[in-house]
Amino acid sequence: MRRSLSSLKFIPTLLASFGLILAACAGAAPTSAPTLAPPATPVSATATTAPVAEPTQANASATTDAPAPTGTAGSTTNDPLRLILAAEGNLARFLVTEQLAGFDLPNDAIGATSDITGQIVLAADGTVVSDESKFVVNLSTLKSDSSMRDGFIQRNTLQTSTYPNAEFVVTEVVGLASPLPTSGAVAFQLVGELTVHGVTRTTTWEVTAEIVEQELIGAARTNFTFGDFGLTIPKVGRVLSIEDNIRLEYEFRLAVEP
Repeated sequence: MRRSLSSLKFIPTLLASFGLILAACAGAAPTSAPTLAPPATPVSATATTAPVAEPTQANASATTDAPAPTGTAGSTTNDPLRLILAAEGNLARFLVTEQLAGFDLPNDAIGATSDITGQIVLAADGTVVSDESKFVVNLSTLKSDSSMRDGFIQRNTLQTSTYPNAEFVVTEVVGLASPLPTSGAVAFQLVGELTVHGVTRTTTWEVTAEIVEQELIGAARTNFTFGDFGLTIPKVGRVLSIEDNIRLEYEFRLAVEP
């Protein structure tokens, strides 16, 4: 008896559903013959879609041929690194040991000048651009503590009226890191062609320096005999002896060209 009552509960629902179906069929019956509408004209895609602009030749060229940004000296670009003389801090000098009459110990005769021009140019791979790397020292401006010595050396030893300059063309840098460090102490060698008194010889300079705020500050040293460059050892009455060894020193201050 309980199952019969449960089944009766679905009868109203079935009747309501059947009524809805009949009503739908009655409403769907056409009252007159349907009129055929002409087929719809297909809509072109170009009429509804915004056209996509093709890149012009000028735009393509501007995209592919735009110049790459340039870097500063010492950066990762292929630009050379130029080390030029700072306004101050460059001094070249010679030192020769002599024994003077009336003195127990030998003494260093020193002549110096700041009349120097030049630069060092390094390619991106650290090699020297030798045709742009040269230093020139005006020997006629060398001064020591004795004007008599200076006059004798210029007239008789260096003969500056004929050979006024000493020139050093740098051909190789040995032991200097590339790219150049931004700070700290460095030690390396400069190899090149030194010309003095009309004679040119390959010469190596020992360099110690410090890199400080875009500047290379230090000293370069080399030595040779008088005969290496066709020079005559001076003979002066009050000078008992002169050592056959000329030491050259260059205290430099080079700045990275901006």
